[in-house]
Amino acid sequence: MFTRSELEIKTLGELKGLCKQYGLKPLGNPSYKTAWIDTLLTFAAIALRQMKEGEGLRRMTFKGYQDLGQALDQMGEPTDQQAALIRATMQGKRLEYPHRYDQETLLNLHKAKMQLEQALLLLNM
Repeated sequence: MFTRSELEIKTLGELKGLCKQYGLKPLGNPSYKTAWIDTLLTFAAIALRQMKEGEGLRRMTFKGYQDLGQALDQMGEPTDQQAALIRATMQGKRLEYPHRYDQETLLNLHKAKMQLEQALLLLNM
């Protein structure tokens, strides 16, 4: 990500700015450039190691995938009439109250299902 020579030519202020941009704290005494350089050189490797060791943000378990799949199955597929109403809603057509609330609920269910499907695709990478 960064090379030591690329970082060594930066001023202490520039190094602090880079670390601030990424939300990093120095490794060691913050008044030394090396503390900031070491942080910038090691954060990527540390982050990946943490993920692999199950610390912080980590991969889902097989059961997690099954649960997401089960949630999608439980939501079902829209009927032809529901799909038509979803399309009409996405085109800006609105029902009168009180049916508009149910119309919005149907649209939100559709959006949630689409996003869960997208999440499963992303997680399977």
